[in-house]
Amino acid sequence: MCITDYVMNHGKNTKSVCCSQCILRQSSILAIMHFLYNFTITVLQWVLPVSSFFSKKMRLFVNGRRKVFEQLERQLDKDKLVIWFHAASLGEYEQGLPVMEGVQKQYPNCQLLITFFSPSGYEVKKKDAFLSGPRTGAKIIAYLPLDTAANARRFLDIARPVMSFFVKYEFWPNYLNELKKRKHRTFLLSGIFREQQAFFKSYGKWMVSSLNAFEYFFLQDESSSKSLSQLGFSNQLVAGDTRFDRVSKQLTINNKLDFVEVFIDNSLCVVCGSTWPEGDTVITSFINDNNRMAKYIIAPHEIRADKIARLKQRLDVKTVLYSEKEGKDLKNYDVLILDTIGLLSKVYNYADVAYVGGALGNTGLHNILEPATFNIPIITGNHIDKFPEAIRLKELAGLFIIKNDSEFNQILSNLLLDSKFRTQAGAITGRFVSSNTGATQSVIEYLEKHS
Repeated sequence: MCITDYVMNHGKNTKSVCCSQCILRQSSILAIMHFLYNFTITVLQWVLPVSSFFSKKMRLFVNGRRKVFEQLERQLDKDKLVIWFHAASLGEYEQGLPVMEGVQKQYPNCQLLITFFSPSGYEVKKKDAFLSGPRTGAKIIAYLPLDTAANARRFLDIARPVMSFFVKYEFWPNYLNELKKRKHRTFLLSGIFREQQAFFKSYGKWMVSSLNAFEYFFLQDESSSKSLSQLGFSNQLVAGDTRFDRVSKQLTINNKLDFVEVFIDNSLCVVCGSTWPEGDTVITSFINDNNRMAKYIIAPHEIRADKIARLKQRLDVKTVLYSEKEGKDLKNYDVLILDTIGLLSKVYNYADVAYVGGALGNTGLHNILEPATFNIPIITGNHIDKFPEAIRLKELAGLFIIKNDSEFNQILSNLLLDSKFRTQAGAITGRFVSSNTGATQSVIEYLEKHS
């Protein structure tokens, strides 16, 4: 029999054999990638303690996890139900906070367990924990142990959450797989899916199954919805970004800061928030040449004495640190450096123009919605591709991007000299925030309907 006859007579069987072989080969590749992931995490668990000798941040990362299980055993009230929120860092925590508050109000007798991956989140918020034993609305704040299968099992054995919320794009396969096995209710808040993520790459296909842990995906935008649909998930809602709810609440509290009012002394004010060295260069250059156009408040992202000292040395004008302001007549200074944390969201209330750091380099753009809620035009660096809110505000002409000193000088000068231009751009940012609130309510309504 010729080969043609064979294929004609046995084509179906041949196709079936080929499909089976392809499935087996694909399954083997996925299993290998999963094994490599687990192997890498296990190696990291042993290697990271060594790196802690060379980095303060890694030391916090490692030491904070040493006794996390004992911490949870000690602090969790075994007679109260646990609702677990996980955030990568401080920004994601702020993003999830409106839902935390809504859930705590809806389930007042539950205790919230809030975990962080990064020290920059945990070290700031650990002081907010209620550690005095059983109480209504108790909060326990801890590091998330590394994503090994053993850690995931032990963590969930202790915490026993009745609901779990992951913020934005925190996807830890072993934790998610364990939650799925235990049939725990799990949700994604303000989720973002992009085709650059591992789920959409050949090497990351094995991770897609872990997404089955989620009962529901609350997504930020239509683009994320389309990407998630490509993976076969329809249990989703484009609810928006809960950060809009978070920042809009800032308008309902008292934002008065007497020392800022004295410092500004009825002048225009430029607030430079969460700055990094690459941004400090263009900011200080402008201030040195244009110190009479406005007063300037700089809030560096990293509050380290050596970096604060270098920033101050760059300035040729009268500069005062927040920590040294007592006894000084602040209105006689041109620049105020906030060498502290926790004040920036209120300081934006006094800004006429805001510069937000992180996008001139590769560190990632910081929160532009905090100044936007106060109707302020915003300047930032040009690396905004991964920040849909920045892209949209740029399109609306409320946000302006710069790549170098000359562009910064031109844009900031125009905003300071042209009050009509400044007011119009600021109104755009304020409307952008107010028109995008409501994501938190979508989550709470779903929980009420499916409780």
